[in-house]
Amino acid sequence: MAQEEKTNPAPTDFNMIAEPRLLVDLPYIFANKFGYVLHRHENGRLLVKMRADADPLNLLEIRRFVDVPFDVEKVEIADFPKILSDHYAIDGSAAAMAGAFDNDDDAQFLSLDLPSADDLLDSADDAPAIRLINVIIAEAVRQGASDIHIEPYETGLVIRMRKDGVLEEKLRMPAHVASVVVSRIKVMARLDIAERRVPQDGRIAITLGGKLVDVRVSTLPSSAGERVVMRILDKESSFISIDLLGMSEDAKDILTSALSEPNGIILVTGPTGSGKTTSLYAALKYLNDGSRNILTVEDPVEYGVEGIGQTQVNAKVGMTFAAGLRAILRQDPDVVMVGEIRDKETADIAVQAALTGHLVLSTVHTNDAVGVITRLRDMRIEPFLLASTLRAIIAQRLVRRLCPDCKTSGQASKGMIALLGLDQGTIVHQPKGCPNCNNSGFKGRIGVFEVIRVDETIRRLINEGGDEAIIARHAFINRPNLSGAVSKLMRAGEITLEDAIRISRQEGE
Repeated sequence: MAQEEKTNPAPTDFNMIAEPRLLVDLPYIFANKFGYVLHRHENGRLLVKMRADADPLNLLEIRRFVDVPFDVEKVEIADFPKILSDHYAIDGSAAAMAGAFDNDDDAQFLSLDLPSADDLLDSADDAPAIRLINVIIAEAVRQGASDIHIEPYETGLVIRMRKDGVLEEKLRMPAHVASVVVSRIKVMARLDIAERRVPQDGRIAITLGGKLVDVRVSTLPSSAGERVVMRILDKESSFISIDLLGMSEDAKDILTSALSEPNGIILVTGPTGSGKTTSLYAALKYLNDGSRNILTVEDPVEYGVEGIGQTQVNAKVGMTFAAGLRAILRQDPDVVMVGEIRDKETADIAVQAALTGHLVLSTVHTNDAVGVITRLRDMRIEPFLLASTLRAIIAQRLVRRLCPDCKTSGQASKGMIALLGLDQGTIVHQPKGCPNCNNSGFKGRIGVFEVIRVDETIRRLINEGGDEAIIARHAFINRPNLSGAVSKLMRAGEITLEDAIRISRQEGE
């Protein structure tokens, strides 16, 4: 069972690995089944963490395997799964694997398929391509990354991960391994590995140390090979409640009040990656009490939800948002969620659904909440129909939250003060970096919201064709818009001044 130590150094820098791995480690299958994890003390001596209910006789087999003395530490049964998952989520040999591909073995790598429901860490196959991809996905999940980008160039293959909205390069490999890595991912996602000329989409449903994770895969042909983006969807943390969105009490009250109405349209707006889908799912969770028939048409279905009928858009067979919405209205729904209102046909059907007693939830791509009204007018929706059906509009952004353990404070510069109209001597906070935030200075993201409750005055302004400035002046007379909300977070030390300026500029555009 002894492993041979590689003599050739790997031609890569696997930056995502924080600490060196053991030269000899217990196989995951053995560790998971019998309840043991092998660690190393700071002084270099080995330590075996033993699950409280594990059989001590297996220590003899571990002693024979590692061939050196070790210490033993018992851990609680409830704590062991996290220890196991954290330890095996990273594989220090990944960098060596990245440079160890052999073109003669490509067929072997591609022919080995992983069942979609298998545990990635349970794979006993040591083929470099398979193990490398397992390591990349496991590390992305461990770090809380939302996307993995696999980008082939003439000079090499680059792996980047998006964490807290920012892309960071994690691994660079030789160019000749690109086809192996991409083809292996396509096999796992049930895509056609022989078709490299057109984009493809698929999914990988996996379990990682007992944690359910959905990976959405998208491929795109490029001049140097196929680019792959994998969106990581954590099923266990996806379906959050309205209380956890980060809204102010006033904004939350407006949303819940609108959701309590029997009919009408509630719209969420913001750029890609601003958390619109999360807000819609939180609203659906609020409504999903078993007394309503809730149906959705999405592109794609992000998360499967018990108690909600979900339909996938498929333009190839004519299943568009408009066609799906028209069909589900014949299914006696109380609440309808449409992934996005993109065209006049979908907007018309949504308005008619609201007029006939349905509560409709959807998204629209605009810069701010008031811009939704103008966008729907541009789709030639009659103003009197908008006035009578709109209930609430939410605009949102996601901003990096400063790490509370290491952020620093100081006075804002004169230039920054002028940009945001701050008072002289305003205290602002900056990132520093510590082990708790992986030296990034940021820990997670926080939502920034502006909410419009369509009241009688706004209905009259919409009916009369009032412009955005007039509607916004009334809508935000007693509550903050995006600039006001982001300024409040900046003053509270939650975000940086630079991020506050960036959000304010986006709203201005």
